[in-house]
Amino acid sequence: MAGADLTVGRALLAVRRAVREALLDLPSSDLVLVACSGGADSLALAAGAAISGHRVGAVVIDHGLQAGSEAVAQVAAQQCRDLGLAPVVVRTVQVGTRGGMEAAAREARYAALREVAAHTGARALLLAHTLDDQAETVLLRLARGSGARSLSAMAPVTGDLRRPLLELRRDVVRRACAEAGLAPHEDPHNTETTFARVRVRLNGLPALQADLGDDVVLGLARSAAMLREDNQALDEWAGRVVFDADPVAIDVDQLDLPRAVRLRVLRRMALAAGCPAGALTREHLISTAALVENWKGQGPIDLPGGVRATRKSDRLVLHRGPGRNSAR
Repeated sequence: MAGADLTVGRALLAVRRAVREALLDLPSSDLVLVACSGGADSLALAAGAAISGHRVGAVVIDHGLQAGSEAVAQVAAQQCRDLGLAPVVVRTVQVGTRGGMEAAAREARYAALREVAAHTGARALLLAHTLDDQAETVLLRLARGSGARSLSAMAPVTGDLRRPLLELRRDVVRRACAEAGLAPHEDPHNTETTFARVRVRLNGLPALQADLGDDVVLGLARSAAMLREDNQALDEWAGRVVFDADPVAIDVDQLDLPRAVRLRVLRRMALAAGCPAGALTREHLISTAALVENWKGQGPIDLPGGVRATRKSDRLVLHRGPGRNSAR
């Protein structure tokens, strides 16, 4: 079926409107790519994008994690072609083990998506995360004790990634898929309760909805949006604080700031001094902040990457000592 021949129902109209709003800043002649797994959400996104008036292609990623995954990818690709999307590219990726299967698959998927986008000249990659996905993400990160940056969850736009469906409920998106006459693949991993997200989806969030009402999903997503705004404001405030670059140092009185801002400045300094971002924890930053907030002449603080934080009179200095390359 061609995109123009779709019977456009109310749910599919909602998806089309969401895609158009997400692409308001791009000329309709610019290529955008839908990341399509063959599931209901991404097929609905493909269908809505096909009738958005924009030039749309698709990328189908075969993670190779299940028997028959190649056939699933080919079926998804053909459905995208039938919608009128072009180009439609299928990529097979090798999924590693770093960070667990979910994280490794995501890393491999995004790398392949960006490779295809670069090759085709696409201006944006469209992802099919829904409002329900956002609520699940917030719950997961709350359980992990995450801060405002992490609890702000998924942004509508992250660089080249755009999430047009973040304000649409999953049931609306899946109705759009049905209205488009598409046949989605049901990934067996979506019912595999060894994954934390699946347990939240099947057990945790339904339990909250049963006790607090369906509006809990909207509330969680709303909280993420507010935290994103707050986090952006704090980051901008911290970004205005200037420190010396060689060595990385600052007068202590410049850190007479609210603690949330102070810790952000210290994080910027630590990264500038050579700390690996993935190894730098809140505990490291709190220990460094003690040199400002509660200094009693205590010794230096060892940070990841062989960086050491030292207070010298009224100056805080972060530097990598000779032969110090540990990432502890």
